Amino acid sequence: MIPVDGNFILAVAPRFSGSKAEAQAHIVGQISAVFAPILDSYDINTKLRIAHFMGQITHECAGFRTTEEFASGAAYEGRTDLGNIHTGDGKRYKGRGLIQLTGRYNYKKIGDILDLPLEEHPEIAAEPVISLKIACEYWKRRNINEIADGDDLIKVTTLVNGGQNGLEDRRKYLQKSKTAIANLEGIRVAIQEGGNTVVLRRGSFGNAVIELQKLLAAAGYRLSIDGDFGAATELAVVSFQQSKGLIIDGIVGKSTWSALKH
Repeated sequence: MIPVDGNFILAVAPRFSGSKAEAQAHIVGQISAVFAPILDSYDINTKLRIAHFMGQITHECAGFRTTEEFASGAAYEGRTDLGNIHTGDGKRYKGRGLIQLTGRYNYKKIGDILDLPLEEHPEIAAEPVISLKIACEYWKRRNINEIADGDDLIKVTTLVNGGQNGLEDRRKYLQKSKTAIANLEGIRVAIQEGGNTVVLRRGSFGNAVIELQKLLAAAGYRLSIDGDFGAATELAVVSFQQSKGLIIDGIVGKSTWSALKH
């Protein structure tokens, strides 16, 4: 299980000030300790699955500063397709959750799955931990893990949004998530290997990355020698690791350095 927590979330999410920062701190603080285990329980537990999930929910919840849509919900009044059959249902069952749950019918359905009285008490859907579980249920019901495995941002966004709204924002958070996960993995490898091994991963930069890129180029991989460990360098590392029968993680530790130099 990749140890994603509040620090990871804040490495991906935008930073705010004032009341927005307070709202974000409250939400992230509530879900920090349970974030990794809840994601793992839904098999959102690989680098790509976590990165795509984060890319989507960070956009959907306005950078983790709300678990409830900003609009009143009045626009959903009378929407029988959402199960809003009683006066006031539009506002009562407005969008809540890190991926928003909307409408009486959906509140009841997800409430039954989570064994929570969401239809009777829809406001609890905005509680941070419950809002995370709602997002995970949404993800599970649409089989998005399988699409995330293919690293297909367009299809993932379509399944979450129904279109391509906010695509560039989602792309930005996806890339930040990949870098943040690489940081975590790099720390893990460094701790395991100990010694003086220089461990490089996505987001690394400097002379050690230049050395790595030169070695990859000498091994036949076409990439810029720019000292920036980005997506192209990560792809070359993964391909090299696969060709040498190494652990394929995109992290350059002792084994990968050794294989590159011999």
